Amino acid sequence: MSRLQQLLQQMDRIVIGQQHHIRLLLTAFLAGGHVLLEGVPGLGKTKLVRTLADSVDGTFSRVQFTPDMMPSDITGSVVLNMKTGEFETIRGPVFTHILLADEINRTPPKTQSALLEAMEERQVTIQGKTYRLPDPFFVVATQNPVEYEGTYPLPEAQLDRFLFKLSITYPPQDAELAMLKAHAPYFAAAGGEEGAPAVFPLERLKELRVSLVDVVVQDSLLDYITALVRRTREDKRVLLGASPRAGIALMMAAKAWALLDGRSFVTPDDIKTVAVPALRHRLLLTPQVELEGETSDHFIRETLGEIPVPR
Repeated sequence: MSRLQQLLQQMDRIVIGQQHHIRLLLTAFLAGGHVLLEGVPGLGKTKLVRTLADSVDGTFSRVQFTPDMMPSDITGSVVLNMKTGEFETIRGPVFTHILLADEINRTPPKTQSALLEAMEERQVTIQGKTYRLPDPFFVVATQNPVEYEGTYPLPEAQLDRFLFKLSITYPPQDAELAMLKAHAPYFAAAGGEEGAPAVFPLERLKELRVSLVDVVVQDSLLDYITALVRRTREDKRVLLGASPRAGIALMMAAKAWALLDGRSFVTPDDIKTVAVPALRHRLLLTPQVELEGETSDHFIRETLGEIPVPR
């Protein structure tokens, strides 16, 4: 069994009822993108990320976003060492392989934007000096639905930095029952939950990212992606359509999904699978359409059904 399949099986065993989201999370990890997880409290968003972090041999940081948080709390700052009389750079929690930005939409936009440079450029600037971030650098941000009290909507520029937006919903009944059975012994015997053993080396991840270059996307599929992205800009129901960056993200996600499936080529089904999570947060529908109950998910699925699938 490959290390990647071992990682998948371990996460499936620990995070019950979220198999599809686990694969999408690993797809983004392979593709070098970032993920936004949305869902009400208590659905296991934090557990999903912690399990991934425990399962790889890299470093992990968790930032709990609050209304009073400052940008320097994330990136770091320069302070005066009273013993030496010299200024020292204190690096923030962003200097890690996997960063969990918990409840990111509970902090003001100024602090949210502190992640922009890090997510896009893989670097941060502290007091005019630029520092490179570890490789790989993977941000998973969680947020509560925007209609919840005490939340700030993420600006479009920051949303576009996320490869995927995953909407976590309540698990089915059998999965919820399995969670109860799996958790009770751990908490009764040990007073807490054990972490997952590290089964996936980061060096292997770097090798897989290099191999993404060899995953074949036929020209007809590139035409398919282009048609899908451009259609989102032409529809009158959409105020803001998908950018060229969205098309690149869709292509890379499809390649990573194929690689996760053990294939060296992309199929139309790969594109359809990743289209909704890759595009849902990049579209802005007109207020009238939203009032009628339509969502970007509905629009993307409808558009996928209208565009001829390459053979």
